[in-house]
Amino acid sequence: MEADGALDPAALERELRAAVAADERRERENEAKLRAVRQRVPSYEEFRSDGGCPGRGGGFRNIVLASHLKPLEKKDKMGKRRNVLWNPCAVRAKAPQASDVEIPQELDQLPRTSAEFYRDWRRCLKSGREKYQFLLELGGEALGRIFQADLGFGLLGEFLTVLAENICHEDRDAVLQILQSLSGTKRFGLNVDLLSESEKESSRDLLRKLRNMSGGYGTAGHPSSPAGCGAEREAPLMDSSLQREAEEDRRVMELRKCYRVN
Repeated sequence: MEADGALDPAALERELRAAVAADERRERENEAKLRAVRQRVPSYEEFRSDGGCPGRGGGFRNIVLASHLKPLEKKDKMGKRRNVLWNPCAVRAKAPQASDVEIPQELDQLPRTSAEFYRDWRRCLKSGREKYQFLLELGGEALGRIFQADLGFGLLGEFLTVLAENICHEDRDAVLQILQSLSGTKRFGLNVDLLSESEKESSRDLLRKLRNMSGGYGTAGHPSSPAGCGAEREAPLMDSSLQREAEEDRRVMELRKCYRVN
């Protein structure tokens, strides 16, 4: 909090990021401890002594220290070659830059909880394009379910920036669904209030692109009718397209109000 009593968004973001990282580490290490207790340690107290039985304590400690590592499965070692990231904390010095970036194959499965999402979003996804594909793969319904209780501070701005920078016409419906689902999460209005100026600009840019990605008929009126008797046959198809565009334009206008884009 600043001297005049106003909240400092940057400080809040740092504190939240640190808290999320600490929660992830605590949850991961606790799971490792419980796994070690089930497998080898006679009692939890012995495990807590950071050593336990002579000669075996190092193993217990290493289970916790290596809790962020992912074991290789049979399918990772047989068949076609896969780029499996078994150590997400390792720095990849020579990461190839692909023109068509897809979701990294090191993600064994899509996240089902907010904690799993934070882990994958921070550790496994390195580029904006990877994050964009990740959001599309999850889809609006899954994102709305994951963040139903709360959308973590700072994530909304990151989502808007990633979507604005990578959206293409083929993904318009999917992006609309994502934005609609996020707008239904709790404390969404507060997250919009806390967007930075650059994130607000990304929001404006994204919704402007969505509005311009109509089917080519324009919003002012109907296209010119084709000559000949074929016009009667094509009229129902055109009407259907125009109705769909009108519905999409209505969705965009509603989103502009939700995201407070003037």
